[in-house]
Amino acid sequence: MGWVQAGDYEVALEDGTVVCRNASGRRLKSVPAKLSDDPAVLGLRQLVEWLERHERTCRADVERWMVRSFAVPAPVVARVWPDPAWQGVLRDLVVATDDGATGFLRDADPERGIGIVDLDGDTVRLTPDEVRIPHPVLLDDLDDLREFAVELGVEQSIGQLYREVWHRPDDLSADSTTVDDYAGGKYDQLRFLFGRTTSLGYQVRGGQAVCPVLEDARAVEARVWLGDFDPYESTATGGLSWSDAEGRTLRLTEVGPVAWSEGMRMAAALYAGRSTEKQEEAA
Repeated sequence: MGWVQAGDYEVALEDGTVVCRNASGRRLKSVPAKLSDDPAVLGLRQLVEWLERHERTCRADVERWMVRSFAVPAPVVARVWPDPAWQGVLRDLVVATDDGATGFLRDADPERGIGIVDLDGDTVRLTPDEVRIPHPVLLDDLDDLREFAVELGVEQSIGQLYREVWHRPDDLSADSTTVDDYAGGKYDQLRFLFGRTTSLGYQVRGGQAVCPVLEDARAVEARVWLGDFDPYESTATGGLSWSDAEGRTLRLTEVGPVAWSEGMRMAAALYAGRSTEKQEEAA
């Protein structure tokens, strides 16, 4: 931690917070108000804001790699690993390499390759060309990985192992295009449903909640009807469907495992925010 002069005081960053000490070196409980406009204090606070944005960007990028099953060049992982923000998101994620290895990512180095802990508990060094961060619905040994993660004390920054997953049933009708499991979630006002949708990170387009997924190089959108009328009118969640890049509605049997799971996850989350009888009585 490097101290910077700010008037008669010194300031520094500690765990993402600006701290201050006086000329005798005694730490203060807070930064004095008279230093709020000091260039050194302003610079550190702007740095904190940038670091927070950077961390959010790293988390969003890695989650997108997982949801879209992107193949990431191994040298890229090694290049960003020294950055604490990137490492904090990538460390302990389950990765699969292009040579068939799977394990928890523990290290990445341009010279030595990547280091993983495999399901046998062995630390292995690999030099693959690419790595993937599999969506949990694609992990056949998901339950074993979850148990092993508990033994290792793994804490993942993004929801991978403990992300809720839905598997597409095998007995679907060949002509079905809609899932109504989470339809009928009532909201007192449409704007509340819009707000929940965007707060969960989904798009609102044409009165629908939209979750885009890229699976097997095919763009698919999961959609749930919300409403496109007066935002102060009551509404209810509609059925869940999927469409391709041309807007064609897909039969349920055409929907891939990741698109199915992410669509059901969105529909379930929107339904969970519905108005309950107790909330209506309180209103």
